[in-house]
Amino acid sequence: MKFGQHSTASDPGQGFWQRLPASLAAVLLVLMAMISPSRSDAQLKVDISGVGARQYPIAIADFNGDPAGALIADVIRADLTRSGQFRLVNATGAGLGVESVIASEEWRAKGADYIAYGSVGRLADGRYDVKYRLGDTVKKTNLDGIAFSGTEKELRRIAHQIADRIYEKITGIPGVFATRIAYVLKQGSTYELQIADADGQNPQVALRSREPVISPAWSPDGSRLAYVSFESGKPVVYVHTLATSKRVPVANYKGNNSAPAWSPDGNTLAVVLTRDGLSQIYVVNASDGGGLRRITRSPLIDTEPFFSPDGRSLFFTSDRSGSPQVYQVGLDGGEPKRVSFNGGYNISPRVSPDGKTLLTVTRRDGAYRIASLNLATGSETLLTEGSDDQSPSFAPNGMQVLYAAVQGGRSVLAGVSSDGRVRQTLSVLNGEIREPTWGPFLH
Repeated sequence: MKFGQHSTASDPGQGFWQRLPASLAAVLLVLMAMISPSRSDAQLKVDISGVGARQYPIAIADFNGDPAGALIADVIRADLTRSGQFRLVNATGAGLGVESVIASEEWRAKGADYIAYGSVGRLADGRYDVKYRLGDTVKKTNLDGIAFSGTEKELRRIAHQIADRIYEKITGIPGVFATRIAYVLKQGSTYELQIADADGQNPQVALRSREPVISPAWSPDGSRLAYVSFESGKPVVYVHTLATSKRVPVANYKGNNSAPAWSPDGNTLAVVLTRDGLSQIYVVNASDGGGLRRITRSPLIDTEPFFSPDGRSLFFTSDRSGSPQVYQVGLDGGEPKRVSFNGGYNISPRVSPDGKTLLTVTRRDGAYRIASLNLATGSETLLTEGSDDQSPSFAPNGMQVLYAAVQGGRSVLAGVSSDGRVRQTLSVLNGEIREPTWGPFLH
């Protein structure tokens, strides 16, 4: 059975159900040839539109001392701007260091309720010493201050960490600027699984193959990626440890092995197998593929599993009602409960970290868009306006959504705030970006 209208067996990188021929759903990922990480030449460009319902006015001064202070401030400004929740106040020429006394009234007069500033110095071993402060000009108090040290290559990471602290101190919600994303980049006949900073910078190639690469899935601790490789002539699910490039096949049964999804504790993977006929959902041990256990039993297609945040149930896509819809089933089996009812086509379920919101790809008027469903009330919001938006993934704080879109005839990486107000597009000069997934908080 084919649920979509434009499947292409030769190129499983196109949208999910649409692209999937008979080989079912999430059959994914990629690999190979180059298992050692290497630097990619493709740099992502970010375009942003829209603002949040509330914007916090803040000034970010260049950090005093070393010239690297300007880079740090630029990264922080870009991070906060990308969230759509901050309005930047010009701080050119402020000349503030960590020992500076902040003239709160002057900054208030300029429209800044908050000001971030700092200094950068060089340590004896050549590393950088980065100190930062965050001031509240309304309450005339210091909200935050911390020191970091790192190499030149680590300055962007330090800047992201500072932006995360600013975001959390002001909004009360953890920031995600220091997290990572993974996606597939198709260039010509080559597929690369890339890992990059949340802003798309510093892309690294984790896997490269002439075979299709799709649907990576992060482990909860961010140390591993699960994926499916076609290198052996059929889809096989692997778990790949990023630090060592070691990988283990965890599902290699007859037929298709696809759609890996991690349990919240990182010990179990839900996978889709056709070993007993049509695609059904199973769970296996994430370490070695042992402990195979079947979860769903249906005469039709069950696929695209995703664990609930408490780890007790799975959301999945099934056509058991006559059209693709989202269902939920306990890990102990039992009768699945239908979750999606808006429209005749809802696939690719992804649940927010707090368990309150469900993302789906929904078909409306012939277009595929990302929808957000309140699980308590059943109310739905269409977050995107594209013609072919696919593969939604929540940020670990639940405030943003990453997805694959088609713009100008090619696939790009896009993002939208969870309320649909702020949109961004990350694109590369050459190649198509597919199958994005947002990594967890790094501790």
